[in-house]
Amino acid sequence: MLFFSLTIGKEKQTQITRTLPARHVPADTMAADIFQGIIGNCPQMRQLFYLVTKLADDDLSTALILGESGTGKELVAKAIHAHGPRAENNFVPVNCAAIPDELLESELFGHTKGAFTGAATAKIGRIEYADGGSLFLDEIGDMKPVLQAKLLRILQEREFEPVGGLKPIPVDIRVIAATHCNLEQMVEDGLFREDLYYRLSVIPVTIPPLRNRKEDLPLLIDHFIKNIGKKRKKPIQGFDKQAMQALSACSWQGNVRELENLVLHMTVLYAGSTVKLADLPEKYQSGSEDQNGTQIPAPEQLSLFSDNTPADDEVWSDDGVDFKALVNDFETQLILQALKVTKGNKKEAARILNLKRTTLLEKIKKKNLQ
Repeated sequence: MLFFSLTIGKEKQTQITRTLPARHVPADTMAADIFQGIIGNCPQMRQLFYLVTKLADDDLSTALILGESGTGKELVAKAIHAHGPRAENNFVPVNCAAIPDELLESELFGHTKGAFTGAATAKIGRIEYADGGSLFLDEIGDMKPVLQAKLLRILQEREFEPVGGLKPIPVDIRVIAATHCNLEQMVEDGLFREDLYYRLSVIPVTIPPLRNRKEDLPLLIDHFIKNIGKKRKKPIQGFDKQAMQALSACSWQGNVRELENLVLHMTVLYAGSTVKLADLPEKYQSGSEDQNGTQIPAPEQLSLFSDNTPADDEVWSDDGVDFKALVNDFETQLILQALKVTKGNKKEAARILNLKRTTLLEKIKKKNLQ
């Protein structure tokens, strides 16, 4: 048996001991609601928690965290760091998209005195500051090619040179990268180095978007209400049944961050009360919308059957059924329905069908659907 402790909160830490399954026990047997501030109990999140603990044990390999904005990529990176042998050393986050290109190199590698105009003194970079610990490169897809090459050298040689420096400095860091971009596509488009991509994606970790784990909505809402209640006199009491049904139908483009903002919004307006359907902002009252304002149903609202679905006496005959043909017809109807409600938006159709866009496009092409 393996054991690990969960850290809840930043200022006040509460240690909770949970038991991890042995290697021969499937990951889906895990049961946890919160892990290093990450909330979830659906199968995808239990698998994520298990993977994080395994990654933490091997602190030499890189980790690439994939997920949409607002899914909690930095929380996962912190969890990997916190449960590994580097936990006592620095965890240094760098948002590659938030720092201008002309400053990012100096922020990462540091610089020597006089390296460029305005460099009156030498400055230590975040890579050196992370020595012995973990360097978290968020939104690495936004890093320019020249820095990608320098980062590759660090991963290969375990050394770097400050801006203006001549002597390599050895460094012992674990690199954890994250992005919401499709790096494979960026490699094909020549926007991201292929060799760096394969160096980073030794152990990829994918965080599911909130729309794919809506069974966790009650857990997340309860967690946010309790957290907000620590700072405010009257938190909301929760959401009534109709309001919860409406929230379950939303696409949550902003993911967990969007949900947290909504709970805070409702707390400001309805402190001490139970939020009703009519209290929700309009866009949350009747399902979700895509980026063009098109009303999108939740996947469970799509019907597999249409007016053209054969009746029971047409399907079941003395000769049996053509199972493959029936399944193919049902699949076709479902794809056509998804395309209809999204007004031909294949990206949104793939989302509500819980398919990859490329998979949907292949099926559309194979079925010759317009």
